Amino acid sequence: MDYFAGISDALRVTFVQMMLLSIIAIGIFIVGMYINLKKWSMGSTGYGQAPSKSIWAFPKMLMYQMSQHAHVHNQSVIETLVLDILFQRRILRRSPLRWFMHFTIFVGWMVLFAMSGAMFFVEMTHMIGEKIGFAEALPWFMNPEVFRELLAVPNDIFSYILLIGVVIAIYRRLFVAKARESTIAYDSILIIGLAIITISGFIADGIRTGRFWGFGIDYAYAPPAALFHVVISLLFCIAYIPFSKYIHVIAIPLTLLANKGGE
Repeated sequence: MDYFAGISDALRVTFVQMMLLSIIAIGIFIVGMYINLKKWSMGSTGYGQAPSKSIWAFPKMLMYQMSQHAHVHNQSVIETLVLDILFQRRILRRSPLRWFMHFTIFVGWMVLFAMSGAMFFVEMTHMIGEKIGFAEALPWFMNPEVFRELLAVPNDIFSYILLIGVVIAIYRRLFVAKARESTIAYDSILIIGLAIITISGFIADGIRTGRFWGFGIDYAYAPPAALFHVVISLLFCIAYIPFSKYIHVIAIPLTLLANKGGE
């Protein structure tokens, strides 16, 4: 039976196999975060030169270190979460275009990630329901096909929002002198990866829904297209985060919370 993102039995990619791949990606992410937290905790003057053997001590050390290197403000946690982390007002003050790029990428990526998680939950619940026998008792929207259609429009909207942000990022790195001169390999990998994931998602969905049939792309290519999109998304957007510039998605919010906002 087909459970994951429209991938058919043609490639024998079952929900369980994709779940195992997801677990592997999450495992790599956890190992990478452990390495980062251990590295960040080294040399903390408040906790000794040697890091604790307990991973639970690392976040505490990290928060301590960050609080020693920046001015601590007095704004509330809610204000920091909404204005500094979600709305990203610090970037807006520096450059409206850069803020718009960051905001569209952030919103597009996070919402698409949340919808993928919701789809994963529905498919898992439905699969377990069929195995145990309570699938018929589930609400109508818990049917994978129905839920996928409910997400179709918001998926398109936030995919385009993400695409806009990626296009702006590519434009800045190619045509804005200051951004181009400061571009390093980390930046290039980040932008190229996002572009590949976004474009492959449009292609996979277009083949599945028949939008690309007019270009001579047959529906038979839908499974491999979806598989490619899913695999690269898991590896790049989860497993690769601790080893890339993506780490700022985690580090910056932690810094802002530790410093109670501000610059």
